[in-house]
Amino acid sequence: MSTPPDDLTLAAVAALWGAVAGALLPRAAYRFSTPWDEADGAWRTDCPAGHPIRGWLGRARCARCAGRAGRAGRAGRAGRAGPPGSAGPAGPAGPAGPEGAAGPEGAAGPAGADEPDLAEEYAPGGVLLPVLTAVVCAALALATGVRPELAVWLVLAPVGVLLGVVDLRVRRLPDPLTLPLAAAALVLLGPAALLPEHAGDWTTALLGALALGAGYLVLHLINPGGMAFGDVKLALGAGAVLGWYGWPTVMLGTFAAFLTGALCGGVLVVVRRTGRKTLIAFGPFLLVGTLAGLLVGAYAA
Repeated sequence: MSTPPDDLTLAAVAALWGAVAGALLPRAAYRFSTPWDEADGAWRTDCPAGHPIRGWLGRARCARCAGRAGRAGRAGRAGRAGPPGSAGPAGPAGPAGPEGAAGPEGAAGPAGADEPDLAEEYAPGGVLLPVLTAVVCAALALATGVRPELAVWLVLAPVGVLLGVVDLRVRRLPDPLTLPLAAAALVLLGPAALLPEHAGDWTTALLGALALGAGYLVLHLINPGGMAFGDVKLALGAGAVLGWYGWPTVMLGTFAAFLTGALCGGVLVVVRRTGRKTLIAFGPFLLVGTLAGLLVGAYAA
C-alpha cells in the first residue's frame, strides 16, 4: 500500500524540523556528558582546552580554540615558506638532514605531531544527531498523521535523542532532562486531549507514567546496580507518552525496551565486547522501546 502524498509531505516537514533541532544538540550533548567521577557539577562548563562554553545549543566548537588553530596554521605556513632565497624543506640537508624533511618543527608544523587540531569540533555528533533526529521525527509523523499529539511527539523527540546520546557516552541520565521530559509530556498532552481528532487519553497517560515509574522503581530497589535511578525518572516520561495510546501500548513499549536491551547485551557478550557482569546503559533501550511502542500505538489508533 502506497503512502499518500500528504503523509509524505508531513513526514518531510517533520524530518526538516528534526534536522534543525538535531543540529542544535551537539553542544548540549557535550555539556551534559559529565562522568560521575567528575566533581564539576551536573554539566560541563569548559571545552577540553579549558575555555568557557557559552550557551547550550549549536555546534560543539570553541571559537577561541578555532582562532588559536588558525593563528598556528598561518604561522606554520609562514615558517615553512621561509624568507626568499632560503633552502626550504628540500634544502641542502635533504631528507636525511639533521632536522628531517619537514624542518625543525616536524611534519605537523608548529603545533607538533601530537597536538590535536583545535579547529575541529570538540565533541562528535555534528552529522549524526541531525540525521538521527530527522529520522525519528519523520517516522513519528508517518505513524501519527495530522493528529494533534504529533506536535507533542515532535517537541519531545529531540530531548529523547539527547538523553540517549548522553547515556551512551557516560552512562548517566541527567535530572535536568529526565524530570522536565516527564512533566512536559503530561503538560503538552493536556491541550492535545481537548482538540478534535486526537487519538489518546490524558488520564491513561498520567496513570501510565505512574505505573511505569513505579515498576522501574521496584527494579531499582531490587537491583540498584542493574537499574539506575535515572532510568526510573526516564520511565515517567516514557510511561506518559506510551499511556496516551492505552495500556497495550505501555506493555508493548516496555517489552520492546527489555527485548532490545537483552539482544544487544547478548550480542556484545558473544563478540566479547563486554562481560556478563558489565554494566550497560539501559536508557537508550528504554527510549528505543518507547519509540517502537509509540509508532505501533499511533498506527493502530
